[in-house]
Amino acid sequence: MSSALRLTEQLISQRTVTPADGECQSILAGRLAPLGFACETMLSGPDGFRVTNLWARRPGRGARTLVFAGHTDVVPTGPLEQWHSDPFVPSHRDGLLYGRGAADMKTSIAAFTVAVEEFLAAKPDPALSIALLLTSDEEGPSVDGTVVVCQRLQERGEQLDYCIVGEPTSVERLGDMIKNGRRGSLTGKLTVKGIQGHIAYPQLAKNPIHLVLPALDEMATTEWDWGNDYFPPTSWQISNIHGGTGAGNIIPGTVVVDFNFRFASVSTAEDLQKRVHDILDRHALDYELAWTVGGQPFLTTPGELVGAVQAAIRDETGLETELSTTGGTSDGRFISRICPQVIEFGPLNASIHKIDEHVRVADIEPLKNIYRRVLENLDAQAAT
Repeated sequence: MSSALRLTEQLISQRTVTPADGECQSILAGRLAPLGFACETMLSGPDGFRVTNLWARRPGRGARTLVFAGHTDVVPTGPLEQWHSDPFVPSHRDGLLYGRGAADMKTSIAAFTVAVEEFLAAKPDPALSIALLLTSDEEGPSVDGTVVVCQRLQERGEQLDYCIVGEPTSVERLGDMIKNGRRGSLTGKLTVKGIQGHIAYPQLAKNPIHLVLPALDEMATTEWDWGNDYFPPTSWQISNIHGGTGAGNIIPGTVVVDFNFRFASVSTAEDLQKRVHDILDRHALDYELAWTVGGQPFLTTPGELVGAVQAAIRDETGLETELSTTGGTSDGRFISRICPQVIEFGPLNASIHKIDEHVRVADIEPLKNIYRRVLENLDAQAAT
């Protein structure tokens, strides 16, 4: 059994539903410290939702730093009776390794940890500085995890040059896709006010559902932007509509509409908010609107990091990887504030957050090798 597979199994066996870390970060720090890493645990969050973060850094001879980032927390298992094996007991069936977090993202963490071990065994005095940033608050609120570590690093003036987030990005084959950016997320909670009344006397009431429909139709048909070479056009979608008392003979007094933008880097949250308010005001609605910016978009154009990862994937698998910015948000949105080049790369994502989450056992060694090859590629650049 390979070292990366053993470590993956060890991490899966830790029950780490957000914000729990179990012993994951202690296990990893125990492997990194003997390699010369300074391991710093940063606890954050209130009692009852204590988040564990690990920042481990090993200086190199040069000025460049590569960070491997990931999360040790996992989503809840769902109904245990629907799993074919205990989600926190790593289990093998038909060439697959099952367990919660297998794909998202304990395999990646194990793979890049062992990749670092192998790289330093072969090159104990590299030019490249290496760091790991791990959190137990990625699948939860994400307010006491990576964002806190990044704030502290920024306050200390620590410089980061490259970051690989071990999110599961592959689709059909390991290495067929990496994420070189992510769209921003902007959520609105719109409350439109009317006048409640008897449904048989509409002249004495004011139906807020009827009033808001033309504005919603306009927002649904608006072209917010046209995207660019890396991002699809910005998307606006309604997620929930709540109106009425449940009775069939009452016109409601209010309607609440939840909606979300997934926006490209060509738009800003501020501009999208203004355009929504302009539409609502033009329709003369009596409304309140609360905004939440879930994440800003980020983009890493082809350059040193993208090239190093593409070359590593090509050399290990023979694939020409696809660059993509699709999907949800990740902690890359926080890291990109202090690191100019951020990409995401990891195993297949087909089973993430599902019952019987799994990875292909045959992908674990190649994934580790790709991470090691990236270290070698970037170290060669740092040495020049």
